Amino acid sequence: MSAQNLKPSRVLGGVLGLVGFSVLAGVLVTAMVTPAIAVTSMTAQGSIDIFENLPDSIKIGEQAQQNQIYANSGGQPVLLATIYKQNRQVVGWDAVSPLLKQAAVDGEDRRFYTHGGVDVQSIARALVKNGQGGQQSGSSTLDMQLVKNILVQQAFTAVYTGDNQAKQRDDAIKQANGYSYDRKLKEMKLAIGLDKAYTKKEVLLGYLNIVGMGSTTYGVESAALQYFSVHAKDVTLPQAASLLAIVQNPNSQGLASPKTYPANKVRRDQILDAMLGSKDITQKQHDDAVATTIESYMKPSAPNNGCRTATHLSAAAACDYALGVIKAADNLPVDLGAAPVVQSLGANAAERRANWDKGGYKIYTTIDLDLTDQAQTVLETQAPAEETRFKLGATANTVEIGTGKILVMAQNRIFDDGAASDATATTAYNLSVDAPYGGASGFETGSTYKVIDLANWLATGHGLNDLVDGHGPQTYTAKQFSAPCDPGSIPISYPLDNDSNYGGGYMTVKAALMASVNNAFMQMATQQDLCAIRDTAKTMGAHRADFKGDLHVGPSNILGTNEQAPLTMAGVAATIGGAGLHCDPIIITKIINAAGKELAGQPVTCNQALSADVAAGVANAMAGSMTGGTSAQSNPRDGVAIGGKTGTSPTRHQDWVISTTTKVGSSVWTGNLDSAPVSLAKFNNPTTRQNYYYSSRFAIMKSLVKSMNATATYKGDRAFPDPSPAMLGGSSAIVPNLTGQTSDQAQKLLTSLKFQYNDGGPEASGLPAGRITRTDPDAGSKVPSGSNITVFTSDGSLATKMPTVTGLTRQVADAAIASAGFDTGKISYQWAKGNPLPGQTESMCVVQASNPSSGSAASKSDPITLTVYGKPDGTDPGGACPK
Repeated sequence: MSAQNLKPSRVLGGVLGLVGFSVLAGVLVTAMVTPAIAVTSMTAQGSIDIFENLPDSIKIGEQAQQNQIYANSGGQPVLLATIYKQNRQVVGWDAVSPLLKQAAVDGEDRRFYTHGGVDVQSIARALVKNGQGGQQSGSSTLDMQLVKNILVQQAFTAVYTGDNQAKQRDDAIKQANGYSYDRKLKEMKLAIGLDKAYTKKEVLLGYLNIVGMGSTTYGVESAALQYFSVHAKDVTLPQAASLLAIVQNPNSQGLASPKTYPANKVRRDQILDAMLGSKDITQKQHDDAVATTIESYMKPSAPNNGCRTATHLSAAAACDYALGVIKAADNLPVDLGAAPVVQSLGANAAERRANWDKGGYKIYTTIDLDLTDQAQTVLETQAPAEETRFKLGATANTVEIGTGKILVMAQNRIFDDGAASDATATTAYNLSVDAPYGGASGFETGSTYKVIDLANWLATGHGLNDLVDGHGPQTYTAKQFSAPCDPGSIPISYPLDNDSNYGGGYMTVKAALMASVNNAFMQMATQQDLCAIRDTAKTMGAHRADFKGDLHVGPSNILGTNEQAPLTMAGVAATIGGAGLHCDPIIITKIINAAGKELAGQPVTCNQALSADVAAGVANAMAGSMTGGTSAQSNPRDGVAIGGKTGTSPTRHQDWVISTTTKVGSSVWTGNLDSAPVSLAKFNNPTTRQNYYYSSRFAIMKSLVKSMNATATYKGDRAFPDPSPAMLGGSSAIVPNLTGQTSDQAQKLLTSLKFQYNDGGPEASGLPAGRITRTDPDAGSKVPSGSNITVFTSDGSLATKMPTVTGLTRQVADAAIASAGFDTGKISYQWAKGNPLPGQTESMCVVQASNPSSGSAASKSDPITLTVYGKPDGTDPGGACPK
């Protein structure tokens, strides 16, 4: 109803609100709350003073409502899960049935359209009834009820800091909900202001969207869907009255349990009577509705709050990870692997959590449900959660190269944050992610870590064809290793054998990776800096899943003893397939807030962890592992280039395969989650009849990669980029020092070392003409065997002899040196003390010696050092020795 069409009684109420209502309200409310003292003028005057000092305006504002998480199917976003503290869906005027509007007005506030926010008649009636000592009569209008609910919502959505934030919020909500003298006064004054600021239509809609409907359900839209599985615009008359019957006392008159149906019906029928009395319904409509049982129209919706009720349970863990990223604490260390923060939801954790609790957000994730469903199916077959002989876990993760977008995050045990610790098919842990986000603390990566060792090997001048000694067993001593960042991590003695007692022997580094030979990689480590390997790992995204410090650097970590999350290792693999570009895995691409505004998701955060050439070298070796090495069973052999690496913990209770194409990086982990783990090699899958250790991880990875390559978007290229000769050849030879040799001598020596001789021509030099002056690369450089060595020879143009300057004064010596063609700007002086020259009584300023020595062959470009007698104490005599 517009302000121009107010009835006289509403105008009177408005005038009272502007002029004298504070006096009347103060007296009436005091009487209503404490009838015994209503007649005392002191109390009445106090009420007036308090009322005048209260705030007089409040905004309806945005109400807490549902959050929705979306994933992708068929290239389109689809709803994955609904998450809320308050199950509310705010709707517009036309989305609410007229029956609900009429039931609210007739049942709660019959003079809603005529009063000015506070119903004076109701207050007076309450005064009389309460003064008679009977049951207290309510007098709250819809405006006042809306005010109360707004105050509760403000307490709910406020940002709390410091300790006991949950208690702070609970106390604030309790205070807003409490029945007190001050609160009633505040509600009345704010209701008057509310009625002035908003139309009746806006007030009524605000009330219907905010009102509590039992437990965590708020507003008529969510209530209609929750109890009847219909929208608020489609409710029937008895349904409308039943919903409004809840608001008077949600606990005793709710619809959540059949136990409260009788009480709901009593109040429902009272509302129907009121609707009939107001002539909003006919007698027949009334009678038919009263005769309708509540059971006949109840059709409760299945619970849909949380990731555990996701529409695709295969992605429940991914859903929970997205939630974990949103709610992540501020103190998670980025340098130790914390996921990129969603800054658009708030500047700090408290603000982000408060905004999330308020709700209304649509979170769009990177998850591909079609691929995740396929991964889930093969996980359930190859690693059945129902395995009873031990606690079997398994995960499959895939990230997109170049963006870090998580496409697949699946596990054999369906995520359920309410699962009991002894549950079989479900778990409250997300096994794929770091501890702060999912509760698990990662797993030993085993020999998958060797791809990181190899990356550092190639980056520090070595090659794939370098020969290393892989025989086993071998025992290493502390002096063989270098770890300047943590010397204490190196044991005095470190014995090591190869897996399955593999003999090894001399082999190329590439062959060592293909066969995963432990001692070959430990031999490589003796030529590397263990701290540098750790740093290479970090640039590739590797980090401990428990966030308890940096990656360990001892020799054992070469073989993957650091516990890492499966998602982390998928990101490491993607770094190799992505030409060395590492991108932090992300799951949230964008957010739409309650107002429809698009907000930023997690930022794409990438770094060039490896050079493209080093990455190509590692991919080359991993491709060998996928064709004729330990990873070969994982290869779908569908024409797409793929590299892989296996990994196993020492007791074989954690088993891995990682893989990369040019489009995606993936990891598959299978493991025994028992506290006293036993090797997976001891058990066969009761469904497939194959051994868990020897088959499951490979079958899962093969299916995962095959499903990726079946899509146009994620199908990899047919080949990886070719590594350079330096990566393939390695630094198997050192360029010799050829300076001073003849061209023939130099060519013979280089040929014997399998280098290629390249004549660089003559250049100005003090060496005799035709003698070698330098090489490119420089002498001492490590280069691949067979490399071209460019040799430069002297043209003799700078050749000369050092004049004899001993016994001359500095000034005379300088002139002699200049006459010989030397650059006097390159002369330096050292001052000496000592006995005077024979027959001289004054030695100061006389040259004692020269370098080059007098008469020796030299180059005109050479620097010259003169040792000259100085003061008796051997210091520079300054101007006493003229130049």
